[in-house]
Amino acid sequence: MNKRQFIRLSALSLACAVLPSAAFAQPAARGTMAELAQYEGADRLQRLIDGAKKEGNLSIYTSAQTDDMGALVAGFEKKYGIKVSVWRAGSEKVLQRAVTEARANRNSVDIVETNGPELEAMHREKVLQAIKSPHHRDLIPAAIRPHGEWVGTRLNVFVQAYNTKLVKKEELPKTWDDLLHPRWKGRLGIEAEDQDWLAGVMSDLGEARGTKLFKEIVATNGVSVRKGHTLLTQLVVSGEIPFALTVYNYKAQQLKDKGAPIDWFSIGNPIARPNGIGVARTAPNPHAAVLFYDYEISEEGQKILAGRDFVPTNTKVDTPFNKTQLNFIDARVMLDEYAKWTKLYEEIFAAKSL
Repeated sequence: MNKRQFIRLSALSLACAVLPSAAFAQPAARGTMAELAQYEGADRLQRLIDGAKKEGNLSIYTSAQTDDMGALVAGFEKKYGIKVSVWRAGSEKVLQRAVTEARANRNSVDIVETNGPELEAMHREKVLQAIKSPHHRDLIPAAIRPHGEWVGTRLNVFVQAYNTKLVKKEELPKTWDDLLHPRWKGRLGIEAEDQDWLAGVMSDLGEARGTKLFKEIVATNGVSVRKGHTLLTQLVVSGEIPFALTVYNYKAQQLKDKGAPIDWFSIGNPIARPNGIGVARTAPNPHAAVLFYDYEISEEGQKILAGRDFVPTNTKVDTPFNKTQLNFIDARVMLDEYAKWTKLYEEIFAAKSL
């Protein structure tokens, strides 16, 4: 099942028809985990540490790059002595595995760490547990969900990136309309599934004007559509795609810091999507799960993410966007309107996929 099919099923709540909702309500969710998740006593941290040490293990499903998650895991293991196992896959596979295992009562995962829309789908499928954490007060408002079942840990900020050997700084577009200039013919690229970015841009341009404009850009200068943000960013570095419309700022910055010929900027306000963390309702290691949840959104954990050039959501940690207005993508809205934006994105760009 591909990402589109799975998320649409979740958004329509059709997946719940496979098993009755009671199948999701395991005893651990009503007992140990539910009580622990809501506990706010003065001994909360020590209680988590003591319980986690007895459990001794933690299982994480994530879509983050191995090196990036590895840095966070290493800090947690060093501080608490808890052995962490990490399973990594694309966000759609993380979603699929978490929900499939919940339906089958296979309680294997403690922490799910992935994209906002997938976490929101897991909330709807009753996979996640609402957590009360003292660190929530330090997070930006966009990181907090009303239901409390997942929280934004970092922002994927969509920016434009260019090869500094092939594109002069003075040539950079100041508006999207500037991409109609003949100099961009055969030089543009975009990721294959950035419909959430498109929704954000359209909120500024207006849907009718934005659709007309981007169709004109594609017709006039062409846009190479590639699968994967890391790949697209690497193609900018290689010069195969001199200018990319949708890369994540952290990946461009990581490569720039290594001396690659790449830089990034934003046309208008950057579009940002919170990615985050959720604790499984039936986590086999509930103390370790809540402890890791706290660790990732704490100032210490967030500084590790910032050191990897991510944009953390904790206000105590500096980011490149501290003084920049960001346009946030609401995971709930994207889940509900996924079909609409996917169809429009394909109409504009996907037919040009390479």
